Amino acid sequence: MTTLLYGRPPVVFDPPQTGQGGATQTSPLIPGSTPIETVPDGSVDAVMIYAPPGVLERRYVLAHALRALKVGGRLDVMAFKDKGGSRLKKELLAFGVEVGETAKAHHRRCIVVKPETLSGLDAAIADGAPRIVPGLEAWSQPGVFAWDRIDAGSALLAEHLPALKGAGADLGCGYGALATVALRSPGVTALRLIDLDRRAVEAARKNIEDPRVSVEWADVRTLAADGELNFVISNPPFHDGGAEDRRLGQAFIRKAAELLKKGGVAWIVANRHLPYETELSAAFNRVRLVADAGGYKLFEAVK
Repeated sequence: MTTLLYGRPPVVFDPPQTGQGGATQTSPLIPGSTPIETVPDGSVDAVMIYAPPGVLERRYVLAHALRALKVGGRLDVMAFKDKGGSRLKKELLAFGVEVGETAKAHHRRCIVVKPETLSGLDAAIADGAPRIVPGLEAWSQPGVFAWDRIDAGSALLAEHLPALKGAGADLGCGYGALATVALRSPGVTALRLIDLDRRAVEAARKNIEDPRVSVEWADVRTLAADGELNFVISNPPFHDGGAEDRRLGQAFIRKAAELLKKGGVAWIVANRHLPYETELSAAFNRVRLVADAGGYKLFEAVK
């Protein structure tokens, strides 16, 4: 039996094992996974989805799963009730399927058997597909962080970022907004763009055509670090699976320090309520609060 898995459902839902002989992981947030968009129509027997919270993103994934299923194949999808779970059944019914719904562990779970005919798949896929966003004039996609706007934290960093020199990295690069600002400096010799989200990485590759740039689909927390960079810029994430996790930003700060050579500088912006000062002081020789505005703090940290 051919099975797809999207995301990491809680163990209480008994998700299938991935790897050799198991299910194929298709989440764009797991480096090395298979894009669900590339799975042929009607080719799989079962799909389990831990549904993302964004409406456009969620309907896009559901539509691709139904497209990929064989007639009679089983779709098993769940979401935290306050992160899209309460809307799952209605969204699935709109595709012309019958839905069995249950509640468990603060989640809603829906089971669907694919019928002969479906409706609305093409529209849902089009609504969630990559596109050039008007106003940004940049490639992005629903599901990418701040996919259709300039995030206020990134805007604060861009406003204060000085002309940089040497080799650097943008940790959690998104679709490339901050990298574009950094690359305005002719003193930048190389810039690594790194993000956990395949969709962001693909957008950044389209948005930034510069021989100084390399783009990597990777988890920043597990990067090898040799302490050779001159600078790091970052607007670290602080949500994991829709829930706030301050450890993410703290891990980014530690990794920034590991990547830098002595005297290298990190420019890091964070929501004002996040307690990153202790982590910054422990990882860096000198830390300066550059700006505190609009609910964000911007730090310059020298190793």
